[in-house]
Amino acid sequence: MDIQVTLDGRAVDATFNDSPAARDFAELLPLTLDLQDFHGTERVADLPRKLETSGAPEPAVAKVGDIAYYAPWGNLALFYQEGPAASADLLILGHLDVTADQLGGADRITLQATS
Repeated sequence: MDIQVTLDGRAVDATFNDSPAARDFAELLPLTLDLQDFHGTERVADLPRKLETSGAPEPAVAKVGDIAYYAPWGNLALFYQEGPAASADLLILGHLDVTADQLGGADRITLQATS
């Protein structure tokens, strides 16, 4: 999946997995997200609709730079600190090659499909 991600107008490398949720997410693009800080760990934004969650990857603890979908709330989460214990409700969709400071301090994140 080719997705371009920018933090405050600067491109960053992103890798998405091939899960049904990640493919469904790509269908929502382009998106510009209004991110809110959540518990000093992640930036979250509501998505226009819930994503397909069948065939989800195994639960894993979110790491700095992970792009995840929290199924119960239907929101996207971008982690700038390590997340809590692994949960089947938190689906890792991909990863951004960024530091905690870059992601935690970004005011605007834009995601768009590139082909």
